[in-house]
Amino acid sequence: MRMRNKPWAEDYLREHPDVVDLDATHAKAVREWFDNDNPIHIEVGSGMGKFITTLASKNPQVNYIAIERDKNVMIRVLDKVLDQNLTNIKLLCNDAIILTDYFKAHEIERIYLNFSDPWPKKRHAKRRLTYHTFLEIYQHILIEDGDIHFKTDNRGLFAYSLESMSQYGMFFTQINLNLHEEDEGDNIPTEYEYKFSEKGSRIYKMEAKFHKSMHSDTTHI
Repeated sequence: MRMRNKPWAEDYLREHPDVVDLDATHAKAVREWFDNDNPIHIEVGSGMGKFITTLASKNPQVNYIAIERDKNVMIRVLDKVLDQNLTNIKLLCNDAIILTDYFKAHEIERIYLNFSDPWPKKRHAKRRLTYHTFLEIYQHILIEDGDIHFKTDNRGLFAYSLESMSQYGMFFTQINLNLHEEDEGDNIPTEYEYKFSEKGSRIYKMEAKFHKSMHSDTTHI
């Protein structure tokens, strides 16, 4: 998500160090930042934050981290956190590639990937957030029974992700080829999801896990 540059965005984010981490200050010390032992869920690429702030408001017993690299977008998430006085959500302004530097091994219970950039050209496949190098990162930070929740409107990316995860050795606990038609009322849509579904786009969703036997091989990262 790209937005017009706001010169004041970084200063605004730095005014709230209790919520926002711009400099990896809390790397390897996330639980201390939250000051509790609640499970931690993260969203990689949180956009303007409607999805994860809604989750945080509904589930105060869970800690959430919104990860968004664009400071001009992150200010929208911060606004929502402050407006709703949410204390169980933190904001990390950085890229997914740093996750193993930031989180300890097997520290995260769930990862959300919502409407990630599809990078449709084959030569850009390694940038897709379900490319095998990213799956290795997720495997390292997820707990043994942790899972990945993935949503997209891009059929090509969905098909690629199913294949990539399957080849990596993951298994699927849920696959929805038309989420809004099959939704049982517990789906929380993102801003993009509203936009795409209103245009008639089909929304795809999957939930996936790593086999337990795979976790013993990730401590080298």
